[in-house]
Amino acid sequence: MATTTLEVQRPAGFVSTLNTTWHKRALTAFAFVSVAHWAEHLVQAAQVWLLDRPRTAARGVLGAVFPWLVHSEWLHYGYAVVMLLGLVALLPAFTGRARTWWTAALIVQMWHHAEHALLLYQAQTHQNLFGEPVPTSIVQLVFPRVELHLIYNAIVTIPMVAAIYLHLYPSKEEAASTRCTCVPGGPAALSDQPG
Repeated sequence: MATTTLEVQRPAGFVSTLNTTWHKRALTAFAFVSVAHWAEHLVQAAQVWLLDRPRTAARGVLGAVFPWLVHSEWLHYGYAVVMLLGLVALLPAFTGRARTWWTAALIVQMWHHAEHALLLYQAQTHQNLFGEPVPTSIVQLVFPRVELHLIYNAIVTIPMVAAIYLHLYPSKEEAASTRCTCVPGGPAALSDQPG
């Protein structure tokens, strides 16, 4: 008597789908949010350095319309969490050199998140550390906040851009291990085509 084994296809989980079928769309959306946030910090820095506005009046683009955004530690912390979760969630699709650069961005964002958690704690408890009059992060003791966040966003965004470039244009060896559909003509993109 022959037995037949039925293969049971398990539904793909969200993170798995995010790193295969949806990776290009998710990566594009995540990159857009990251670059838009960095642009906000560039505008804020330009308002301080080029337009000679007081630091408290440098609000960026969105802060000019919604001034409370600049002073909302919850908003800044929320963005740090979104960045951290995005970097973690999209990591599995990266391979080779692209994964190294993406991991570098993730490590910097982990520290950036910790700094924002410290700022949020101070804002919520009204107990500023280091004898400062306002919530202050550790590295902010060395760099002013406008410059510090510009630096943080740069050292997260630059390796992200390098990772995305290497992910979209991998070497032949790295393209062979790609699981997502980002690489045109890659094995994952070809297997996703209708038969």
